[in-house]
Amino acid sequence: MWIITCYVDSTISMFEFETEEQAREALNTMNGTNILSEVVYFNDPSFQQEAA
Repeated sequence: MWIITCYVDSTISMFEFETEEQAREALNTMNGTNILSEVVYFNDPSFQQEAA
């Protein structure tokens, strides 16, 4: 999951995206100060290592 935190006119807004591509496209159209973050869940199966 990708999050854009946007600060404009003393207001903070957060927008959530499923893919990095969607987030980057939206980021290019936003005004103000923006932060793009990836949310990583450590219990996500893609991060689990198999036991040796």
